[in-house]
Amino acid sequence: MTKSELNKFKNILEAKQAELAQFVRNREGIAIEKSPDALDEVQHAAERELAIRNLDRESNLLRNVRAALRRIDEGTFGVCLHCEEDISPKRLAAVPWTAFCIQCQEIADRNQNGEGSESLDDLLVNAA
Repeated sequence: MTKSELNKFKNILEAKQAELAQFVRNREGIAIEKSPDALDEVQHAAERELAIRNLDRESNLLRNVRAALRRIDEGTFGVCLHCEEDISPKRLAAVPWTAFCIQCQEIADRNQNGEGSESLDDLLVNAA
């Protein structure tokens, strides 16, 4: 990967990091609100649950963006953390904070959803 491509990805990731950091700092949606009406209580609880899920998702994404920035600094950006093959430029353009190539990500997703019975290592060994 060229220096200019790395700088482009670094700029994209730094902008995303700033955006996510701002979102994560805003925690007003998770405040517990009391209401004399039981239906309002239920509505507030549902809104709070949604805000917590969004905060969790954005926090995870922020961690992934920061890890990608570290990989740029370490010189390992664009290389799959598992199989150590280059990640396709199209994938990096779509998801610059990705740590895995498409194949390893699909295997990891299947295992995370409980669909796969084999580990990522077992599947990669069998595919080779």
